[in-house]
Amino acid sequence: MDVTVSSRHTEVPDNLRRVAEEKIGRLSRFLEGMDRAEVHFSEERNPRIADREVCEVTLEGHGHHVRCKVRATDGFVAVDRAVEKLESQLHKLKTKLKKRQHGSGLPSAADPPTELPEPLPAVADRAKPPSPEQRMPRVVKSKRFAKMAMTPEDAATRMGLVGHDFFFFTNIDTHRAAVVYRRDDGDVGLIDEDG
Repeated sequence: MDVTVSSRHTEVPDNLRRVAEEKIGRLSRFLEGMDRAEVHFSEERNPRIADREVCEVTLEGHGHHVRCKVRATDGFVAVDRAVEKLESQLHKLKTKLKKRQHGSGLPSAADPPTELPEPLPAVADRAKPPSPEQRMPRVVKSKRFAKMAMTPEDAATRMGLVGHDFFFFTNIDTHRAAVVYRRDDGDVGLIDEDG
């Protein structure tokens, strides 16, 4: 697996870089075809946050994207948490792919790769009222991606695999744009375009 390590607002020591490349690289054994990994380290600037080290990992291969974002007190712990989370996600994906080979399931690996939307802020962050010092939110990043035709159940599975709170797709039953999202009660909601 080709592993790329980058950082923002922090320095990545050589030993942390080596550990990240080694541990993330070993994840390829869980699912054949995952051939690229991007590991990105950053640091929260707020001194009141205990887990200031952030590690984001994106695995790609055969049109599949598996993503996670974890926080920890130091980079080494963050890498370990990311590996744990990714192992679980890869296991879920492998199980779904096996089910698909024996019937229905996720779209085929021959489907074109898609760029997935960025996750929404954590529910707790959205619930806090803004302080007077905070300005109104603005769009700071925009992405384009190809919509994939699938069932809402498959979209919910994909949402879980990439670790997001929502997933945009084309509902294979209605042939319209739709979104599945994680509800506060732990279930999944569906927003379907009205025709």
